[in-house]
Amino acid sequence: MNKKKNIFGNYRYLSVLSLAAILILWCGLTYGGVLDKIFLPKPTAVIQAIISMYHDGTLFQNIVSSMRRVLVGWGWSAVAALPIGLAMVMSKKFSAIIQPVIEFVRYLPIVALVPLTVLYLGLGETEKYTIIFIGTFFQLVLMVGDTISSVDKNLINAAKTLGAKKWQTYVWVIFPACLPGLLDAFRVTIGWAWTYLVAAEMVASDSGLGYLIIKSQRFLATDVIFAGLILIGAIGLLTDMFFRLLTRIIVPWHERLGD
Repeated sequence: MNKKKNIFGNYRYLSVLSLAAILILWCGLTYGGVLDKIFLPKPTAVIQAIISMYHDGTLFQNIVSSMRRVLVGWGWSAVAALPIGLAMVMSKKFSAIIQPVIEFVRYLPIVALVPLTVLYLGLGETEKYTIIFIGTFFQLVLMVGDTISSVDKNLINAAKTLGAKKWQTYVWVIFPACLPGLLDAFRVTIGWAWTYLVAAEMVASDSGLGYLIIKSQRFLATDVIFAGLILIGAIGLLTDMFFRLLTRIIVPWHERLGD
């Protein structure tokens, strides 16, 4: 037990070292005068930009706007992907009809769809939710289908042998068996949702971290751009940690390889 704790301690130590190395390199390149502030701002300039946004009241406004858009758009995709992914596994006919469409759309560049979503949905919040939905749904539905179809067939056959009905097999066998994989799929795709945020907020936005980055680009305010990027990365990291913790709580029997 002590050995295992020491291993985890070493992992945390390495994580801190990697972040410290990046920060040291950043300081060396900026304070050492190697790179101009237009290309890479000083860490203190980025911190000052965040503090300035906090004082003028735009920091939390932008964070809340972006979080709402990500959660709503990704939430739509999660709610839709579960039944459709299950239906694809249950029915080969349904899969043959819908899978080519999903495979085609998931390769389309999201930025290229922004003009169409504006044309069809206008400039409101629905357009922004839809961009994030499109960016995550078509990936998630395939991940859900793969997760469900990878359940050990011996478990299903054993349930049938014991007299379980079809709905009982899904509720008591398939769902618990694929739940760890579903949570992993949710964790991965909500990370993708954050990467589509800038595309979602690039048109007719007056708040949000993506909007902040795009607006700052016009004035070459690199310190504000870096502040927005760091905030998005930090929130995304916290989201990832939340899903990892949720997985450990909900499916404690699931042990990831390497844990």
